[in-house]
Amino acid sequence: MQSKNDRKAMLYALAAVGLWSTVATAFKLSLRHLSPEALLFYASLVSLLFFGLLLWREGRLGEAWKLGRRHPWKILLLGAINPFVYYLTLFHAYDLLPAQEAQAINYSWGILLALLSVPLLGQKLTRRDLLAGALCYLGVLVIATRGDLLSLHIHSLSGLLFALGSTLLWALYWIFNTRFEAEPLPLLFLNFLVGVTLLALYLPLFAGGLEPPDPAGALGALYVGLFEMGLTFVLWLRAMKLASSTARISNLIYLSPFLSLLFIHLFVGEKILTSTLVALGLILLGLRIQRGGEKAE
Repeated sequence: MQSKNDRKAMLYALAAVGLWSTVATAFKLSLRHLSPEALLFYASLVSLLFFGLLLWREGRLGEAWKLGRRHPWKILLLGAINPFVYYLTLFHAYDLLPAQEAQAINYSWGILLALLSVPLLGQKLTRRDLLAGALCYLGVLVIATRGDLLSLHIHSLSGLLFALGSTLLWALYWIFNTRFEAEPLPLLFLNFLVGVTLLALYLPLFAGGLEPPDPAGALGALYVGLFEMGLTFVLWLRAMKLASSTARISNLIYLSPFLSLLFIHLFVGEKILTSTLVALGLILLGLRIQRGGEKAE
């Protein structure tokens, strides 16, 4: 029988997964009205204000400033990766690829995290990790060729490289985080403070300045900043803290890619390709095998 806390945890987790499932659609629709650079700036500004408001309400803004003074270079590195370079790379991937392909490739970051943990964290690579990696990247190849593996014709090489680059950056971000013990909320606030500052410098120098958003673009940036980068993270953290079994909660993540495909079909208007479903199945199977290995250790 579930406790009251477990029921709350499940509700928080389902809300987070439901919101995460909409972000691929939100990315694609928002990029019809904004450049990747403008979308990232406005969305990051929304996230910065959201995290700052939470810290202010909890009386923890001083905690964030102390963290920044103690570890300025680590904060600068993490903020440069996320949100600045990671989301800039990810948004370019969504700009160049169908949403269904970009979001499926993005799920392979977990396998790359395991592979990079070998040289960077000194962890051992198991046969299970190799099998999981092979399945995931076979899935990526299926996406890139849209199921025509024998031809090896990549439909959008630049889009594929941006998508794979985003998985590398996200994996590196979490590896660097493992070496840095800090409370998540103050750290995220500082990350986005760095990111917004770097974007304010980057936009006039390399992107021709900042375009004012039209109403649809502004709504998209608000949605992305609040639900992809902000509120959803807080909901997930609360779910993990309340749950008596984190495994039960974390398994809900596997609902997200399929819900995401449904939203992409309904709201973006993409026909979901059989190759995408096959590839996503391979990637999720690889992740499941790899996570099974983690539990066995």
